[in-house]
Amino acid sequence: MDTVVDGIVSWGRRSALWPMTFGLACCAIEMISAGCSRYDTDRLGMVFRPSPRQSDVMVIAGTMTKKIAPAVKRLYDQMPEPRWVIAQGGCASAGGPYNTYAVVQGTDLVVPVDVFIPGCPPRPEALIYGFLMLQEKIRKEMPSVFARYEARQHS
Repeated sequence: MDTVVDGIVSWGRRSALWPMTFGLACCAIEMISAGCSRYDTDRLGMVFRPSPRQSDVMVIAGTMTKKIAPAVKRLYDQMPEPRWVIAQGGCASAGGPYNTYAVVQGTDLVVPVDVFIPGCPPRPEALIYGFLMLQEKIRKEMPSVFARYEARQHS
């Protein structure tokens, strides 16, 4: 019974990913076009949300500066569990060509990143592929919905 319920919950979570739009640079243009009618991410269950409280995926698209990093961390903390992060582009993944004191050299230094999408800027197809990789990761790693209950019973 547990595996059936776990499978249904995992399917629901991976089939309805709601990303928060967080465009910091030119990668945001590609993220916006992924949500338009040509690529139509809505048909895959990816509905862009404006609020961190309504989303479960943060897509960081572009260069993260040290000044914006605390805001990114605060928004990440406001997202409900379970939550995931996608770093879109070379700048979000590793700082890109901006090796300066003001640029964070990788989003994973501020928040944990689940999927890195390379490119400058990566095309909308790459972002959709990143979402598909995240869905596969969720399918493989989703813990039991009863894990919290079982932990409470044994403590």
